[in-house]
Amino acid sequence: MELAVYNQEGQDTGRRVNLNDEVFAIEPNEHALYLDVKQYLANQRQGTHKSKERSEVSGSTRKLHKQKGGGGSRIGDINSPVLVGGGRVFGPRPRDYRFKLNKKMKELARRSALSLKAAAGEIVVVEKIEFAAPKTKEYINFAKNLKVEGKKVLVVLSDKNNNVYLSMRNVPDAKLMTASDLNTYAVLNNNALVITEASVEVLNKF
Repeated sequence: MELAVYNQEGQDTGRRVNLNDEVFAIEPNEHALYLDVKQYLANQRQGTHKSKERSEVSGSTRKLHKQKGGGGSRIGDINSPVLVGGGRVFGPRPRDYRFKLNKKMKELARRSALSLKAAAGEIVVVEKIEFAAPKTKEYINFAKNLKVEGKKVLVVLSDKNNNVYLSMRNVPDAKLMTASDLNTYAVLNNNALVITEASVEVLNKF
């Protein structure tokens, strides 16, 4: 697969870049995509949720009234889950939500995500991205030139660039990543994928 290479002004340079068909043109595996996204989101969870159970609620353990003969239902202490302010039955406990996913499955999911973006025509290859100063206006002009303004955009660089990062961090629908850190969720969670020519070499090896 070949895509045109644009410069920062949005002009076609006349050159073409070759995208590896084994990465950008495979039959997407939906189950692999599901598992990888599920794992990514699970790994973001802190798992620190906790509610108090009957034995942990502050209150007297005295039996409120006798078991029989009162004309009412049987009841224990004031910490009973059926009473307001009582403990919670089977409430959440701190736990780790992370789970293991095989390396080959993650690689398949990543290639499937890139193939979906390529098939949808949502990948734009740019010659390079260099801003003279860390200004949000620099990125906004860049997005307008490439006709991706107003879209949820993921910009992929081959190496870290502080000026580009600082120019993008205040834009709510723009995210910056290096090619080596790219993951399935990041690829799917956008409407446009802007990648530099240098990062294509890294992605082609996925």
